[in-house]
Amino acid sequence: MTTLTDFLDEVAARLGPRGLTRDGDLIAPWLTDWRGRFTGQACAMASPANTQEVVSLVQLCATHGVPIVPQGGNSGMSGGATPDETGNALLLSMRRMNAIREIDVETRRVTCEAGVVLQTLHDTVEEKGLRFPLTLGGKGSATIGGLISTNAGGSQVLRHGSMRELVLGLEAVLADGRVFSMLTPLKKDNRGFDLKQLLIGSEGTMGIVTAATLKLLPTMAERVVIWAGVRSATVARSLLLYCEDAAGQALEGFEVMPQQCLDAVLDHLPTARAPLPDRHPWHVLIEVVADHGSAASLRERCETMMAEAYERNLIEDAVMSASEAQAEAFWLLRESVSPAERERGPAVQHDISVPVEKMPEFIELTAPMIEAEWPGTEAIAFGHLGDGNVHYHVIAPHVTDGRAWQKNEGKAISRRVHDLVTEWGGSISAEHGIGQLKREELARLGDPVALSMLRAVKKALDPQDLLNPGKLM
Repeated sequence: MTTLTDFLDEVAARLGPRGLTRDGDLIAPWLTDWRGRFTGQACAMASPANTQEVVSLVQLCATHGVPIVPQGGNSGMSGGATPDETGNALLLSMRRMNAIREIDVETRRVTCEAGVVLQTLHDTVEEKGLRFPLTLGGKGSATIGGLISTNAGGSQVLRHGSMRELVLGLEAVLADGRVFSMLTPLKKDNRGFDLKQLLIGSEGTMGIVTAATLKLLPTMAERVVIWAGVRSATVARSLLLYCEDAAGQALEGFEVMPQQCLDAVLDHLPTARAPLPDRHPWHVLIEVVADHGSAASLRERCETMMAEAYERNLIEDAVMSASEAQAEAFWLLRESVSPAERERGPAVQHDISVPVEKMPEFIELTAPMIEAEWPGTEAIAFGHLGDGNVHYHVIAPHVTDGRAWQKNEGKAISRRVHDLVTEWGGSISAEHGIGQLKREELARLGDPVALSMLRAVKKALDPQDLLNPGKLM
């Protein structure tokens, strides 16, 4: 009978001296999710260096019935890359698979491995005069494989879409060790299902993403970032519609946050400054970009757009970035909301969407409702108003035991928020995935037919339930 030690010895033999970690102290930092809600155990951590090593590892795990939990940068928000508490699973780190295999300037494509960090990809393709049009606050740690597995969005979704729209080709290892290899993209291909879409957003439960071919764009010649104060979320929506008409395809980002979020960020970042001299109920971050042909007139067009918005009573005040450094400083305020809120103390976070046109009304009606039903809490929403997706956080009153509050009042609040989202025709997970955090809620609120289809696909591709068990479904 093969023991766990025998199994791990075989893994070490196949992956080499850098390919397996058994030291508990070295593994420990990767056993807790970013938000600190889930902590699990693992029998070891495997770190393959290439796709063939992933194949060999998966085949060995399939033979011995060892579950695999794939992990990228461990920056997910739903506990999707954290093993359970049994210690039976092998943690699969993809961070050594960090090669950028090819950049094709002519076709504007890049093929890279799953462990490439998003910031590294940005920097590398920029040297070729190109850019990858997806960014988010965790770009310094999030990996391409993790972003694909969760169908990540980010601040440029308004124009360029989520990872589903940016992935042109995919390579993945299935549960039996076979390689799904469709890295070469075709403009038109009607040979049945678009199988790569089964893997995008599947959180490692259908296959282990090892590489991808991604869409690139020419680098921006100029950009202007505008920080505006507005009086309500409804007005922010009207401002968005106006900016879409005025700026057209040049509008790349449109983010909203209430004054409470900005206050938390300024406390979190002692050297940061509020962009506007006065307080406003809501703040809007707008990014407008230009190519070389229209760069010279960008600032003038933005000034005209904001002047007209002021005349229409859509903004109370606004400031335009005077330099790239100031543009980055504005974005840092937005990208620091989540860590700032985490620093404030216990909270329950919801990554939700409702129909785009209904989001302002949803925020304005439901936030006071939640605060009234749970006195002392503070309900705030911030994020991507343009695609109907906000991060809806409910912050606890001062409590002595944060974990107990999250398990009791917090869980009840989340059920209430998710019920409201469902009533409004929305989704309980817009871009962060289901993971462990929302698995029960998906089972409770999800469409039974859709869930049965998900489970049927999972059963067909992973009959032993070895790929990231206990996640998503």
